[in-house]
Amino acid sequence: MSTATVAAKDDAKNDAKNANTDASADAKSAPVSSSGYQLPEATDGGYAVLRRGLRLAPDFTKGLGLTVALATVATVGRLVIPLTVQQTLDRGILAKGGPDYGVVRTMVALSALAVLVTAVSAYLMNVRLYTSSERGLATVRTKAFRHVHDLSLLHQQAEQRGALVSRVTSDIDTVTVFIQQGGMQLFIAAAQVLVVTVVMAVYSWQLTLLVWACFVPMFLIMRRIQARTGRAYRKVRRRYGQMLGEVSEALVGADVLRAYGIEDRAGRRIGEAVESTRDSQLRTQRLIVITFSMGELVAGLATAGIVVLGVLLGVGGRLTAGELAAMLFLVTLFISPVQFGTEMLNEAQNAIAGWRRIVGLLEAPPDVVDPGTAGVSPPEGPLGVGFEEVVFAYPGGAPVLHSLSTEIKPRTRVAVVGETGSGKTTFAKLLTRLMDPTSGHITINGVPLKDVDFETLRSRMVMVPQDGFLFDMTVGDNVRYGRPGATDDEVRRAFDDLGLTDWLDGLPEGPATRVGQRGESLSAGERQLVALARAYIADPDLLVLDEATSAVDPATEVRITRALDGLTRGRTSIAIAHRLSTAEAADEVFVFDAGRIVERGPHRELVVAGGVYSGLHESWARQQRS
Repeated sequence: MSTATVAAKDDAKNDAKNANTDASADAKSAPVSSSGYQLPEATDGGYAVLRRGLRLAPDFTKGLGLTVALATVATVGRLVIPLTVQQTLDRGILAKGGPDYGVVRTMVALSALAVLVTAVSAYLMNVRLYTSSERGLATVRTKAFRHVHDLSLLHQQAEQRGALVSRVTSDIDTVTVFIQQGGMQLFIAAAQVLVVTVVMAVYSWQLTLLVWACFVPMFLIMRRIQARTGRAYRKVRRRYGQMLGEVSEALVGADVLRAYGIEDRAGRRIGEAVESTRDSQLRTQRLIVITFSMGELVAGLATAGIVVLGVLLGVGGRLTAGELAAMLFLVTLFISPVQFGTEMLNEAQNAIAGWRRIVGLLEAPPDVVDPGTAGVSPPEGPLGVGFEEVVFAYPGGAPVLHSLSTEIKPRTRVAVVGETGSGKTTFAKLLTRLMDPTSGHITINGVPLKDVDFETLRSRMVMVPQDGFLFDMTVGDNVRYGRPGATDDEVRRAFDDLGLTDWLDGLPEGPATRVGQRGESLSAGERQLVALARAYIADPDLLVLDEATSAVDPATEVRITRALDGLTRGRTSIAIAHRLSTAEAADEVFVFDAGRIVERGPHRELVVAGGVYSGLHESWARQQRS
């Protein structure tokens, strides 16, 4: 029994032993969120997945005909050397009547020309291959990144952020490696094997059959191993995404880990993810080693067989010395692409595993669809909002909002209050179309929200979230996200209008102060100030503030509240707040409880009505006094 067969059996036993463990780990690493959403992987065969991927990035195949022609020239050029060697020996050095140096010189010159043409063709082929592959991969990366942003928050939350990033980066990198180092080379290898077989058959059909008799069993075994290798690489890609997710989460939450002294626990989680990835890689590499070892063994047998049988044929007068030498060159040209091809087929399985995840991401239908050029623009001016029997539920979960019907008139300042989990933030996300309702309709100025294109919607409606997320750039650049192209004077004027000039001038470099990754160089309250300035400079028709003042101190809250009075005057605004001072200044208060609006009206009426709002306000006032 061969070493390769024993190794294959041992590997099969190990796979069977680890089957339950793998299934459990795969279940843990599957991209499923509590919302029930899942980012899929393509499940078609490898060839079908590759074709779907190429349709998504047609740049890969642009100019492919010329690239294939150059590859063909490079392949045929390699065969010139064995032919010239045979002619040099038989018609030159061993010619009847003595060596014919004219033939020798001609064959040497022809060989040199063949080498030159082959090298130039290979160079041009690789240049075109790298250019088209990088262009295509850039297209895929851009499409993947944009598609992630086309998906709703529910889809984006279906995977850990690091695992989602891995689909746009490392999974695409596997495709890069295969296309640039193996894709065209596999074509060249297959073509070379075919052409070499024909030439060998011309010289000696017996030696050709011997070579194929050695390799056919390996090809049959390889076919079975490749299927297992493909499954193994799919596990590797999933485990790698899980590992990136764990590392990313630990880095983002570093402050919490230190604060609670749980660095060791986080380290163990990352260690388990790393070990899981390592184990998957090792199992995959064992399969690859089997194929490589088989190739080496069979190549040695084929070469030895050529020498033995070739000498016997030569002694019998059925093969010349030049033809035997040519056959030795040719068998090398046969073995080399076969060995390379087996190695590249393994890389192909890795690339296909990456393609499955990429194609699965790109083909995941956005559940919040941008109507684009077919969209409708609401009439200019302040926006009015209508909710008609709106229901929202996470997949597989109970409704979060129940048959919500309400109207917000233009230029109305509304405060939305309620206990945690009552549906306030869901209401805001549906209004700004970060999610779509399960049923029912939302309109702005009478136009269905689903019919408004995203560009118009985002320019006329701005939401300031709770966390005041900032990008790793300056304060001024973060404010310009509200209105790209705003000048330094306009940025400063925004802070002036909000009454934040003293704070801005107190920064080390004013508007040019860098905020760090996620704005971590600023306090939570300071990040919120920048986020408010960003919303202010956008000059929206409808402003949604999701607990926008929750992270600032009382003095800053008073200053921001005064500035927001000017910002919201003449506009429709919806403020979701725990601090009921916002509700006191609003035109109308919506009181949410268990996904329903149970009360609505001016603060002065609700506070004495003895209902839910009265209880919330009394509790808040008691906290303020204490």
